[in-house]
Amino acid sequence: MTCIGITAGDVTGIGPEVVLKALKLEARAEEDARFLIIGDAGCAHRLNARIGLPLQPFSQNATPGRFCLLDPGATALPPHLLRGAPEAARAAVEWLREGAQRCLAGGLAALVTAPVNKEAIIRAGIPFVGQTEFLSELSGTSQTVMMLLGSDDRGRWLRVALVTTHLPLRRVADAVSRDRVELAIERAAQACRDLGLSRARVGVCGLNPHAGEGGQMGEEELTIIHPAVQAMQTRGFDVTGPSAADTLFHQAYRGDFDAVVAMYHDQGLAPLKMIGFETGVNWTLGLPFIRTSPDHGTAYDLAGQDRANPLSMWSALQLAKKLATEPRASASGTKPVIVDRPATAPSRSRL
Repeated sequence: MTCIGITAGDVTGIGPEVVLKALKLEARAEEDARFLIIGDAGCAHRLNARIGLPLQPFSQNATPGRFCLLDPGATALPPHLLRGAPEAARAAVEWLREGAQRCLAGGLAALVTAPVNKEAIIRAGIPFVGQTEFLSELSGTSQTVMMLLGSDDRGRWLRVALVTTHLPLRRVADAVSRDRVELAIERAAQACRDLGLSRARVGVCGLNPHAGEGGQMGEEELTIIHPAVQAMQTRGFDVTGPSAADTLFHQAYRGDFDAVVAMYHDQGLAPLKMIGFETGVNWTLGLPFIRTSPDHGTAYDLAGQDRANPLSMWSALQLAKKLATEPRASASGTKPVIVDRPATAPSRSRL
């Protein structure tokens, strides 16, 4: 049976809570996968006393259950840490490393990562840009692309691949290169095929307002993005652009495109979170293993209140499970992956 790893994230945030709540929803589904939580045992058991997931300790020498817990830490974390405590930040990074190494060794079919706090990790003395970049470096690849995907209540999807990720805005223009645009187009199209979509039509955003106004408001569209789009068209990709982002996202939302390539973080994530905040999933394309995560942060203001909505984490689990257990569309022509809301989905609330 396929085994999927889940890192607990920052224990002073909502990560452990949404992990256990999402798995409680999963417990009602067909037993087609096992799940290994990687995190602090004390924290997990304190939360689980209320949630009631059938959780058992992981052992190399015993037959694993459906929901197991692995605590790789040498010492237990204190039960009452302050928000963003360095102990919690360092532990979150080690759990992330443990999960990735198990994926690379073939012990896990996929990795789902709960939220961490970048600022807390950096304050704890660890150089850190983001989980996507950390996993890419650990895997020895620079060919990854961040994709965010989610749907609204009517099943209308946005799938957004980013050319650049966690960069200050003043550095974005220098980081947009023809190679990175071509890579994002290629990864976005492959993601559509892996999801089993009937087509892989990709729309590419411009960097500047109105896609540069023919060079009057920036030249990146003329010198970088348009040549990249033309090159990918020559290679047979169904791709158009660069287009003004405000118009392109409207077109994608109504179904004209299957994926959008955005030039920078907030250009792509603002419309995605507008329509799919509670179902949003972060999918790292190009890693040697499947990695997904919920599309929200640690939400320190909700931690410890039993108010965190697990739907984004549940969606991330569903996508990881589908990708890990079903043949890829590029090889078999499978039906689209549709991540439906559970029948007992939590009400819509902020994270």
